[in-house]
Amino acid sequence: MKAVLKHALRCAALMLVLAGSLSTAQAAIPIEHWTHASGARVYLVSSPSIPMLDVQLDFDGGSRRDPASQAGLASSTAGLLSGGVAAQPGLAALDENQLSEAWVDLGAQFGAQAGTDRFTLSLRTLTEPDLLQRAVALAARQMAAPAWPQAVWQRDRERVLAALKEAENRPGTQAGRAFARAVYGNHPYGFQPDGGTFNAIGVADMQAFYRRHVVACRAQVTLVGAIDRAQADAIVGQFMAPLKSHGCAALPAVPEVRTLDRAVDERLPFAAAQAQVLIGQPGIARNDPDFFPLFVGNYILGGGGFVSRLTTEVREKRGLSYSVYSYFSPGRHAGAFQIGLTTRPDQAAQAVDVSRTVVKQFVEQGPTEDELNAAKAFLVNGFSLRIDSNRKLLDNVANIGWNGLPLDYLDTWTQQIERVSVADIRRSFARVLQPDRMVTVVVGAQP
Repeated sequence: MKAVLKHALRCAALMLVLAGSLSTAQAAIPIEHWTHASGARVYLVSSPSIPMLDVQLDFDGGSRRDPASQAGLASSTAGLLSGGVAAQPGLAALDENQLSEAWVDLGAQFGAQAGTDRFTLSLRTLTEPDLLQRAVALAARQMAAPAWPQAVWQRDRERVLAALKEAENRPGTQAGRAFARAVYGNHPYGFQPDGGTFNAIGVADMQAFYRRHVVACRAQVTLVGAIDRAQADAIVGQFMAPLKSHGCAALPAVPEVRTLDRAVDERLPFAAAQAQVLIGQPGIARNDPDFFPLFVGNYILGGGGFVSRLTTEVREKRGLSYSVYSYFSPGRHAGAFQIGLTTRPDQAAQAVDVSRTVVKQFVEQGPTEDELNAAKAFLVNGFSLRIDSNRKLLDNVANIGWNGLPLDYLDTWTQQIERVSVADIRRSFARVLQPDRMVTVVVGAQP
């Protein structure tokens, strides 16, 4: 009974942590940065107000590292890491269920995921000394000796293939695939996983991918929580120790995304009540010097919901769509600038024309001073919501390290927003966007 109560209290504490917020009343966010003896780059924010720790380990092993014939390899590798751990000296093997139960017993969480640029491992645990030690040890063990069970991969692959087959019946899937092909061409950002690529992935391929990319010398470890630098360095040492044997072979360079030399217009038939519309082009990398003017400008253009230009023109004035949006998705390379909306098939052509006109006018003229002031006020006043939890702060600090941003980036964020002018937005949009060379994909429009 005592053990059950203790476990319940741990789970309750973790739930409070998950919902808990981080005080941001301090004038600055002190980010400590150093290079661990293993070569891993470490970023730490000590936050003693909540007895928890969030850790994020990032590696250059996102989907941009997938071979074209095995698109989906990075995400498959991340998924199979939860399939169990192999036996080690003095430690019995744990299958998928036993591993899950071990994490539940600790009231902690550990997982892996693959994004476009990064292969990410994440740990969340309470910092009670015994719990912290055991959680770090289990995470290090899972990183050191994944079981790579063939039976689990076969099951997961069947689930993925079934989901892909079902998704093919959605116009949004068709639109997204066509848009990515047209915007990115042969760049890995545009690789599209399908039944063929998943069937080409074997357990041996995942093992090789993991050993090639999850290496200590290129790791970035971000920690936010109730620990100090000495504790953080020791934790990083436990995580990196098993990864040193993976070596540190140089990775091949990934080419840049090519700019479009002409407009692309694809109209794809599809029997659906709503037509899916995507318009866009290659945008910017995250380290682009005009990130802030483009960020603020896009809020005005289509990122601000009901107060954006696109919403005003497409929805409010003409009733062509319930919602319309635009955004930049910058990465290590130029991610897409994208406009998206759904509309009645018979209105698709008009919705496309209006959206294109709005973008063209915005690129040529920029926003008004009133629009800019309103956008600045909203973004500055909402800044605290971007870092109001350990998880959000962790994401922001990890992005600082990954993209080579200054350590005072969060401290100066509102100043950067305030500094943006109408001229800055007009100049940056004119440099980045070419309205006459954009991709337009419409799925489900009437002929």
